Amino acid sequence: MNKRIASVAVVGALALGLAACSSGTTTGAAAGGSSTPMPTVRIMVGGIDKQIYLPYKLADQLGFYKKYGVNVELTTEQNGGVGAEDAMASGQVDFAGAWYLHTLDFQSKGKDVINVVQLSGAPGERLMCTPGSHVQTAADIKGKKMGVTDLGSGTDTLTQFVAHQAGLTKNDYTTVAVHAGATAIAAIKQGAVDCVMTTQPTVTALTSQKLATTAFDFASTAGATKAVGGAWPAAGLLGNADWVNSHKDATQRVVNALVATMHWIHDHSAAEIADKLPAEYVQNATISKADYIAGLTTDKGQFLPDGIMPAGGPATIAAMDKALGLDISSVKLSNTFTQTYAENANKLEGTSITTKAAGANG
Repeated sequence: MNKRIASVAVVGALALGLAACSSGTTTGAAAGGSSTPMPTVRIMVGGIDKQIYLPYKLADQLGFYKKYGVNVELTTEQNGGVGAEDAMASGQVDFAGAWYLHTLDFQSKGKDVINVVQLSGAPGERLMCTPGSHVQTAADIKGKKMGVTDLGSGTDTLTQFVAHQAGLTKNDYTTVAVHAGATAIAAIKQGAVDCVMTTQPTVTALTSQKLATTAFDFASTAGATKAVGGAWPAAGLLGNADWVNSHKDATQRVVNALVATMHWIHDHSAAEIADKLPAEYVQNATISKADYIAGLTTDKGQFLPDGIMPAGGPATIAAMDKALGLDISSVKLSNTFTQTYAENANKLEGTSITTKAAGANG
């Protein structure tokens, strides 16, 4: 995923701060105005300037982290660096802004990683293919060069799933790591790939430049349901269960801020959202602000209004993993996420829960 923009120095610098971290050392009301000291929580996002992950930065821009009494240090993955979920699992950061599916992968390997708030009910991705590739169905992927953000990433898994629908395996095509944004666009231009699984604003850039068109649409909850038969929970907040359980107050404060942000997104237009984001996120060498807003208007339906894991979502991910031959037999789905923090956040805000929720342990 796009990893160009960083709020602080990358992984090496993060490691230096481990001993000094004050994350969640306080107790007390997890809301703004608390008299307790403000905890610091470190979140690495899997491409902070991508639309699928915009709630993390938007919460900061809206002042919601401070409102709910938490100092959040946001960083982003770097091309060729450690992935957000791996940085979290190894303790370099406290949380990862990453796809929910990583919880199943980690738990199948004995690492107790959980999702504490769900931001989207769809991957927000599209499989964009060049006109010359003639890819219109899953079967057409055979023999093609398929671009993904990174090998082993969520976009890699999603591409494998599309191919699987036509009886293909990853040996039937070539997978190429192209990241997103300018590097993904360059890969399409240069013919290094025939297709790329990517998100906004890269999708709109490819479309406006007439370089590629949409072959498969996973951009909204409705689109994902049509494609795979159910909600496909993607962007969420992942943490080590041990850390979460020993920092419940700090976790609740972060979730309060993010749930408030999800309601704000639900109640505002794409143009209003874009106006709140850093200028370089919405207008740069690859995208104009007008195109950014157009793409967000189209794909805004991926965002859940309340931070609640949608019913059937975990089962959809599990079914995909099983179809791809991944061994998740040791994973209990109800242990991969919790609704407690999002439910508490909605109660604090006095907002209603509109997502039909999946059951989970608290």
